[in-house]
Amino acid sequence: MRARSALRAERLNHARDVWGQVHALPDAVRQLVRACGISPRQAYRDLQAARRLRAPVPIPEATIAFTVKLPRGMVRALRAQAATTGLSLSAIVSGAIAAQLARSRGRG
Repeated sequence: MRARSALRAERLNHARDVWGQVHALPDAVRQLVRACGISPRQAYRDLQAARRLRAPVPIPEATIAFTVKLPRGMVRALRAQAATTGLSLSAIVSGAIAAQLARSRGRG
C-alpha cells in the first residue's frame, strides 16, 4: 500500500474520533482542518465518510520495493493472472509468499 493509503486511514480514524466528540459539523470541520492541515472541503468529505464507519479503518502496513529475478515464463503467467483477476502483480506475489510463510511456520 502507498503511504497515502495509510495517511488516509489515519485521517479517517481521526475524523471518526472528532465526530464522536463534536456533533456540530462546522466545529468538527474546523477541528479537523487545524489538526490535519487539510482544506475545509477535504475535512467535510472525511467527516462524511467517518460518520458511516462502524469501526476504525485498519492502517495498512507500509510496503517497500525490492527486485526479484524470476523466469520469463513465470512472469508471463503472473501477468496473465493479474489481467484475469484484476489484482496487481504485487498482490499476487504477496499472497503467494504469505501462503508459503504460513505453511512453513514451525518448521526449522
